[in-house]
Amino acid sequence: MHLISFSAAGWESWDVDQQPLIRDQMPVLIDDDLILEDAPGMPRPTVFVNRWLRELPLNGSPAVRTWQNSASCLRDWLTFLEARGVSPLSDRTELRAALSMYAEYRLGGELKNRWDPTTWNLNMGILSGFYTWARDEGVAAAVPFNYRVGRRMADGVLVEVERNLSKLRTPRPHTTIKYLERDFAELFVRGLAGLGPDGEPDPRFRGREGARNAAMGGLVLSSGLRRQEFTHLTIYEVPPLPSRPRKLPVLFPLSHAITKGQKARTSWISYESLTDVHQYIELDRAASADGYRWRPPSKLGQPLIVEEPDWEGAFLNGERRSWRKLRPAERLRLVTPEGGSALVGLQSSGKPFVDWATVLRRTSARIRERFEPRFPTVAPHRLRHSMAMATLEWLVTGYYQRAAALAAGTEDDAAMALYLTRNDPMLILRDLLGHQSVLSTELYIARLDVTRIYRDAYKDTSSAPDPGAAAEAAAEFDDEETI
Repeated sequence: MHLISFSAAGWESWDVDQQPLIRDQMPVLIDDDLILEDAPGMPRPTVFVNRWLRELPLNGSPAVRTWQNSASCLRDWLTFLEARGVSPLSDRTELRAALSMYAEYRLGGELKNRWDPTTWNLNMGILSGFYTWARDEGVAAAVPFNYRVGRRMADGVLVEVERNLSKLRTPRPHTTIKYLERDFAELFVRGLAGLGPDGEPDPRFRGREGARNAAMGGLVLSSGLRRQEFTHLTIYEVPPLPSRPRKLPVLFPLSHAITKGQKARTSWISYESLTDVHQYIELDRAASADGYRWRPPSKLGQPLIVEEPDWEGAFLNGERRSWRKLRPAERLRLVTPEGGSALVGLQSSGKPFVDWATVLRRTSARIRERFEPRFPTVAPHRLRHSMAMATLEWLVTGYYQRAAALAAGTEDDAAMALYLTRNDPMLILRDLLGHQSVLSTELYIARLDVTRIYRDAYKDTSSAPDPGAAAEAAAEFDDEETI
């Protein structure tokens, strides 16, 4: 069975009357013989699977990564059933027998086919979603899962929730720390800059662009931006530096075109981290790009020449455009009036820099080898986790609230001060991370670590949480790399 990613490029040359109603990057399953129907009016199961995949964006799953995970899950399931002569739309008895064999295959079979409990649970959730949809649409006669119904409080309302009994119970994942404590975070930023633990230059450091790497590391640790968000951030979208130092963070608007799930949100960044970013842009970045004329490679498309840029947008090839509408691929084609890339991260040749995972991994290895053998391997998403934990700790212990009380009388800090003093810490963190529900934030924090000092206030998450919140919390870990 083939799994492809759909692209409508060149559809005019296809033997169709109009462009197919399929979103770009939508995964599509195709049987090996490339046949969609066994007979006229008798579509194959892959037709219904693809229909379900196409509706994912309308059913609360706008992220491409979620589509890909769902398609891979259905491909594996359909391939397993085909090898055993079972239709994926068979009756409940036969499907449950096949599901039982699938559990043996995935949990106790050969090592190359074996899944850990987390992967199994993720796939059972996807299959459950497909079969529930298929039953409601009249495609399948039955759902091969059993559920247990429970109740829990969600935003002050008692709601019923279901637990899929095919999922395995797993211990709370507090034994694996997925974030950096404050001392390790400081050590990491110094390592990115080519410094030792004492802040002095590391004589054995042979890397380049230390100012760039440290500025970006501090930005993510302070703002919690995802990799796609900070990688494709332009210099024109960096918040302006306040006229004087401040204890309260600075608001950091993010475009929906680069956020996960295309949900615009406003995060924040500390004054100190923002200062480092501006210093890098004005000094080291400007020096790196000085004298270079850069153009994007032809495979990316025509360059977008930037003229008269400001905070809102610029003229791109003669037409006024907003930064908020530019997607990552388009941002890689931006050429500033000075002749370099418009992205914050820049190479010494004026080209955009995007390989942050390698920089973070190599810095982690260097710190572990030379200074701290306990130091973990840092991937981009670990920095987001670190921001979430540090921010919640400061909120719970009252740091931001005390700063807000001191700043309440100043004009530029008044709105932020009111927000911090009137809202629950979890609600604030929910807004910063871009979650739709505070339940998602609670589950996300619980997955990071439940041994912290503030866990007692937020650990009361049911064994059968709201499915939407659980899915959103789980999706936070999709971007993690396998090290």
